[in-house]
Amino acid sequence: MTRPLIYFVRHGETSWNVERRLQGQTDRPLNKNGIAQATRNGQKLKALIDDISIFDFVASPLIRTSDTMRLLRKAMGLEPDDFRTDRRIIEISFGEWEGSTLPELETHSPGVSKKRDADKWNFVPPGAAAESYEILRRRVLPFVEELVRPTVVVTHGGVIRTIFRQFGGYSEEEASRMHVTQDHVLRFADGELIWL
Repeated sequence: MTRPLIYFVRHGETSWNVERRLQGQTDRPLNKNGIAQATRNGQKLKALIDDISIFDFVASPLIRTSDTMRLLRKAMGLEPDDFRTDRRIIEISFGEWEGSTLPELETHSPGVSKKRDADKWNFVPPGAAAESYEILRRRVLPFVEELVRPTVVVTHGGVIRTIFRQFGGYSEEEASRMHVTQDHVLRFADGELIWL
């Protein structure tokens, strides 16, 4: 099966990104820089895409991703709200750790960062809803496999890490530690992942 062209965009920056808090599925709005990033990514997509009419647009339903999608669509000259959402591309759940920084967690549970770093891809934080990157990968893969037309996807850093693990040949270690930028667009075509 030939996979359609997909552009992945990480949501714009939030105050918790700046503070290096584990954001996960907690709903946080974009900050001023995040709004500018989303707009620039929309301008970039407008320059990259010749026939926008054939594209589908899908975002994670969280505020930071849905607002990023609205801003980039507006920058592309499109109706901001004309997109769909899919919960399968929501960010990884950090369970009870959401809202904390790693240094804060270390204060309450010394050694927890070392334990997480030993196998970051498969580590599951405490909490009933918490996920590992591997659990997230299994949630995201069916979404990608079901895409049948060129698509712009606005999602999260964890989701993009699973894309690099599944389709980019990255090891679990590499994928779990890679930096996922908020001011570039990821092109997935012909089996290749390229940051633009």
